[in-house]
Amino acid sequence: MAISSNKHSTIVALLLAGTFIAILNQTLMITAIPPIMEEMHITANSAQWLTTVFMLVNGIMIPISAFLLERFTTRQLFISAMSIFAVGTLVCGMAHNFEILLLGRIIQSCGAGIMLPLMTTVFLMIFPINKRGAAMGLVGLVISFAPAIGPALSGWITSQFSWRVLFFIILPIAIIDILVAFIALKNVTEVSKPKVDIISIVLSTLGFGGLLYGFTCAGNYGWSDFITLLTLGIGGLSLVMFITRQLKLKHPMLEFGVFKYSVFPFAIMIGMIGFMGLIGAETIIPLFMQRMREFTAMEAGIALLPGALISGIMAPIVGRVFDRIGARWLVMIGLTIMTASSFAFTNLGPSTTMTYITVLYGVRMIGFSMVMMPVATAALNQLPKQLIPHGAAVDNTMKMIAASVGTAILVTVMTTTAENAKGRPDISYPDMHGANVAFMVVSILSLVALVLSFFIKKGRQTEPEETRHRKIKVKMQE
Repeated sequence: MAISSNKHSTIVALLLAGTFIAILNQTLMITAIPPIMEEMHITANSAQWLTTVFMLVNGIMIPISAFLLERFTTRQLFISAMSIFAVGTLVCGMAHNFEILLLGRIIQSCGAGIMLPLMTTVFLMIFPINKRGAAMGLVGLVISFAPAIGPALSGWITSQFSWRVLFFIILPIAIIDILVAFIALKNVTEVSKPKVDIISIVLSTLGFGGLLYGFTCAGNYGWSDFITLLTLGIGGLSLVMFITRQLKLKHPMLEFGVFKYSVFPFAIMIGMIGFMGLIGAETIIPLFMQRMREFTAMEAGIALLPGALISGIMAPIVGRVFDRIGARWLVMIGLTIMTASSFAFTNLGPSTTMTYITVLYGVRMIGFSMVMMPVATAALNQLPKQLIPHGAAVDNTMKMIAASVGTAILVTVMTTTAENAKGRPDISYPDMHGANVAFMVVSILSLVALVLSFFIKKGRQTEPEETRHRKIKVKMQE
């Protein structure tokens, strides 16, 4: 039986709601950290783990998601992921000390890490190729809007109520999502029951987890720190061993054969650069505003909020345009806007106004919204149906690594340049000079991505041969 439009709506609503609260949790802790530090008597370094560990476990779970999508049905995976997330949320809300709170965040992120690749894969399965852009536009809306409202929502709630309310607001949404899924969610992915390869899971965890943590340490403590070098070394070696093993296995946990498809490697590189630029801008602008121009944290947050909202509003519109004209022109125009606006950010100074930053960041996010979802959809449209879970996992994993790498590199560039500029008579504001040079790096990377966009195929992508003229069937498994 083919999937009806009503079933489409139910599946879309469930996955969007689940993924929204999962992604919202990544930024929800940012402004809640000070009251948690005060209540639990912990340092800022310890409290930062509440955010870091969520991203770290997410990064470990995403590569494993391709294996889980082949091993379990859509219903089993969604209900399990949301149940794990709900348990973690409950543990966080009831935590009486920091260790329990951190454990709750780890449990939460185990469930959350599965949600984004699951949603991407299911959307590509249930929508025909000429409507995938609009479907992925909804994914873009969630990815843009959820992190944008996280700090603002968190700040308002923690100023009015206990930080625990953050978790007790999310918990009922998660429970309702689970109950509706029990009643209405149908299976749309094919289950092939691959064998569990423990060695691959261990190598994947050490590889991706080590790299993510290593780059996070590099941004916080510097590249020469012992822990940074150790974790990057372990992560890099484990990742090489993981990839080597996947290429030899008959049924790999993560299929790197996706890179053989023409558009895929270029799209992944463009997506990584775009995400690096996003995280870089979101890191540098608040530092510039708060430390160098003495704006408040609230003002820094307000400056970034319109850009994030613009990106969320643009995502569905861009998705529909993609269905009509394909990715090539959208991505090229978007990267041109991103490159030009990034260069405009290389002229920050003591007279730079909040209005200038807000407007320019908003313009940059218009370009960003024209790049990320179209380029990812164009890449995944190239893949045969059985490789879509692997493609989605690779895409999301590479973006997470890019975010960590981008933050580490840009913070290092900014601080090192500022330090070297001190004492030079031609540079009046060394710290601001460091921020400008960091944005110059972002600008050059955006220009490289613009060159890569010429390799994106012109026009609309075509259905892979093995899925052409074939309707997706629903497995009525309970």
